[in-house]
This record gives sequence, structure tokens and C-alpha cells, in this order.
Amino acid sequence: MHIALYKPDIPQNTAAIIRLAACLNLKIHIIEPCGFNLQDARFKRVVMDYLSFSKIFRYDDYDNFLNKNKRKRIILMTTKAKKFYHKFKFKKEDILLFGRESAGVPEILHKTIKNKLKVPMNKKTRSLNVAISVAIISSEALRQNNLLR
Repeated sequence: MHIALYKPDIPQNTAAIIRLAACLNLKIHIIEPCGFNLQDARFKRVVMDYLSFSKIFRYDDYDNFLNKNKRKRIILMTTKAKKFYHKFKFKKEDILLFGRESAGVPEILHKTIKNKLKVPMNKKTRSLNVAISVAIISSEALRQNNLLR
């Protein structure tokens, strides 16, 4: 199972996602540019020593990411989706794509990515923290594929 972060801009969220990925054996894909340096103290404080347990792939841009992952199904996680994540059948090699905390992903990605999912939420709220969303959705994807240990 794979998690892709599109131009992440909050170091603590990215660090928490990397730590989660290390614990759940998920591969992380970071699509640059990041809004911070991986040497950032806020990043290091949250990620701790989990970088050494992580499988992280970095890409200069979205096109490079697509080129390197042609055979994998990319699933966009977005509050704009109509379908809920728990009503979707995940595959082991899916890449779950999460947008920037500040802006999501560009409209062109919404138009070109076939599968788009969301977490059901209170209609009075805008969105969940990205790290929380990654935990919720990746846990379901792992459960469906019997990858939880």
C-alpha cells in the first residue's frame, strides 16, 4: 500500500504520516516541492527516528511521479469526492494521493484522476487534518487487503 503527498506544506503533518507509514509498513511518495525542508526542527521532532524505518520516494513534480508509477492505480482523497472510502474496494498496490494542507490538488488532477474518495464528516465542518485522513483511509485499505498485522 502506498501514500502520496502532493506538495506537503506542514512539516509536522508530513512527519506524522511518515511515522504512521513506518508503523503500518506503507510506502511514502512525496511530490515536490515541499513547503519545508526535511531538516526542519518541527519535522524532526515529530518524525523522531522513524525515517530509518520508512520507505520514502521523492519526485521533482507530479509528471515525474506519474511516469514512475504508471502501473499503479492512483486514488485521490478529497472533500470534493462523491464516494466514501469505506464503500470502495482497495487493491494492495493502490496509491492513495493526498493534497496540500493549504490548497489540496489542482483542478486538473480532479479532472484526470478517475477514483476520488472522501471520509464522511459533519456537514458543518470543512476537512480533517491530513495525517488523520491518511490514518483512517489507509487502515481501511490495509484491512480490506488483509495487510494488518
